[in-house]
Amino acid sequence: MKNALYYDRVGQNIVRCKLCPHYCVINEGKRGACRVRKNVGGDLYTEIFEKVAAYGSDPIEKKPLYHFYPGSKILSIGTIGCNLKCSFCQNYRISQVSPDEFDNFNLFTTEELVQIALNDEYNLGVAFTYSEPGIAYEYIYEIAKRALNTRLKTVMVTNGYINKAPLLRLLPYIDAFNVDLKAFSENFYHKMTHAKLEPVKNSIRVIAQSDSHLELTNLVIPGMNDDYQEFEEMVRWIAGETGKDTPLHLSRYFPAFKQNIAATPVNTLLDLFEIAVRHLNYVYLGNLADTRRSSTFCSKCHQRVIDRSGYYTEISGLDKKGNCTNCHHHILDHI
Repeated sequence: MKNALYYDRVGQNIVRCKLCPHYCVINEGKRGACRVRKNVGGDLYTEIFEKVAAYGSDPIEKKPLYHFYPGSKILSIGTIGCNLKCSFCQNYRISQVSPDEFDNFNLFTTEELVQIALNDEYNLGVAFTYSEPGIAYEYIYEIAKRALNTRLKTVMVTNGYINKAPLLRLLPYIDAFNVDLKAFSENFYHKMTHAKLEPVKNSIRVIAQSDSHLELTNLVIPGMNDDYQEFEEMVRWIAGETGKDTPLHLSRYFPAFKQNIAATPVNTLLDLFEIAVRHLNYVYLGNLADTRRSSTFCSKCHQRVIDRSGYYTEISGLDKKGNCTNCHHHILDHI
């Protein structure tokens, strides 16, 4: 275990965690909502420092990140726990467990992990993903700091449920974020995740105002977050707060964990896609075999500039500066 950051002592052997908006008040011997931050003797500890539950080399498109070094592969790691309780979680076997319920950790020091990433000359960097990396804050912070002065890029795939102070401290060390904006309704967040929407919106705003690259993902669940009016409010908000060039990934839902609702109808995704492209320049469909709506087109002349089929990616219409080869409109900063 390692001493945690961001907490206060609020009573006799009682602490309040300040990492995320839950602000858990944790008694001696107990854990917070994330299941991995524990009060031991009146101090807060992280139980997952240098403990990896899943790792592998993934296409950058799997995060998903479509405008950040397309066609690259990246070392991806995740540990256990999450500060949300989504009934539809795709990775519940690692996200919805505590250290007492998981015994298959791989132990990597921060130095070892960075060296593994550097040993592969074709590897882009390190992605923090699979479960919620924000609750492994101390671990990812140390890895990202160590990677800063190397050639490695760092990526965080997150639910965005983190307080502003720890996010600001982390921002200089994370090159790209994909934030999962699960819905645009407080009712959905309360009912389906046991959390709140507004802190996620705040995190998105903070990232958008930084130098880090930002993309957003929305998993479309039938009858839960697929209301067309609410969805249009969301994409209008994205365009206004983060800019029309922010990539948005609309992902098809399939039954998982505690949810047995049928998979998202393709027509629903197509309808939402058409709504989104009225307001945003780069919208993509995921978990769906649709090469056209997963490829990138120039927002000015509409030439196809990146071809995608599954995780196969070919840059077909961009120069080395990320400009469209047809009209020279700038599209990608990271290529």
